Amino acid sequence: MKIALVSEHASPLAVAGGVDSGGQNIYVAHVARQLQRAGHQVDVFTRRDRALLPTVSDMDGVRVIHVPAGPPTQLPKEQLLPFMPAFADFLVGFCRGERTPYDVIHANFFMSGLACLKVKAALAIPLVTTFHALGKVRRLHQGANDGFPDARFDIEEELVRKSDIIIAECPQDLADLQEHYGSEPSRVEIVPCGFDTAEFSRVDRTAAREALGWPQHRFAVLQLGRLVPRKGIDTVVRALARLRKNGRIDAHLYVVGGNADLPNEIATPEIARLRGIAATCGVEEHVTFVGRRGRAQLREFYGAADVFVTTPWYEPFGITPIEAMACARPVIGADVGGIRYTVVDGKTGFLVPPRNHDALAERLARIAHDPGLGERLGNAGYERVHASFTWARVARLLEDVYRRVARTPADEVCVEPERASRAPSIAPARAAAGRV
Repeated sequence: MKIALVSEHASPLAVAGGVDSGGQNIYVAHVARQLQRAGHQVDVFTRRDRALLPTVSDMDGVRVIHVPAGPPTQLPKEQLLPFMPAFADFLVGFCRGERTPYDVIHANFFMSGLACLKVKAALAIPLVTTFHALGKVRRLHQGANDGFPDARFDIEEELVRKSDIIIAECPQDLADLQEHYGSEPSRVEIVPCGFDTAEFSRVDRTAAREALGWPQHRFAVLQLGRLVPRKGIDTVVRALARLRKNGRIDAHLYVVGGNADLPNEIATPEIARLRGIAATCGVEEHVTFVGRRGRAQLREFYGAADVFVTTPWYEPFGITPIEAMACARPVIGADVGGIRYTVVDGKTGFLVPPRNHDALAERLARIAHDPGLGERLGNAGYERVHASFTWARVARLLEDVYRRVARTPADEVCVEPERASRAPSIAPARAAAGRV
């Protein structure tokens, strides 16, 4: 098949960890690579956010097309909606000019979907949409701090009506689509996010700590991802203070992420806020802001930690918990959204109420006092993600969706012989993923 992935603000070439660079960037990059390896022709369309970018870049055999829409500079995604008509016009023109037509177009995020609706109307290309976050859910949690206009709700409602298939990333995402948007169950498919087995695997903790310069005998808590208030990192800081005071545990929090490789309060204002909270709690010396790190370095950070913690207010999916489990580390996560789906409470880690630092401190203490428990949880998580959350499996599930909407028979799809011989059948995988 010839597949177009559209991701207006989240380029697959961006370094993850910034305010607007996270799970969606990773999702698009890995889905594109996996589909290309499976024999499909894949193009990714993303907004041109730097003046010197070429029109087309190569990413491991995937074409990344930088769409001229708005000024060629990085802008917060909340400011991009006015440029979507220009994005849509370019997209229609590009698709129309291709010698071989696209079999399917997959929109990622509501603004990409808005542009793709015009392509669907003009060229009758089947449309698959993954929202990655829903505006009405965001508004419930962020209120006046939500920088998107109310027009987002109408756009999302139109996408729910007109997309051939909506991809929900977890059961909570499906429930939100039904409750807030009235989605038809027959046109929603659950396909999760994943991890790359070449990127994340078991790590020797001693060697990882030596490489990073971390003390060998300190209880190390890791938080990794975008540094924005909704990620709830302040809950982790307060839990650390409670753990050190009540549990008398020599614990240290390492926070990886931000808009710069060196922790910078100007580039990443959330660092300043969190440092202030740490100072108020008396643990400023026990919190290290590492800065942004490339994908190749993350395995070492996961491996060096005793436990990975992620406590957002809400989370459409959350890729970092499965990356941590892929490195055989226990995860303590907020009992919300996709984290509730990926982390099995008491088996691969623990779930705690969001914004509840007391509950988080209690679970941290359990792992700190019982290293064997942490090992058992980590091993169970490792088995779980390898069974259900690899990018290769995610791509197979998406292939099935694409074939159905494009009406392309499975035996006409170009698949590498070696891959075909080792890949499990699509149908059981779809059933396990929760086909609605």
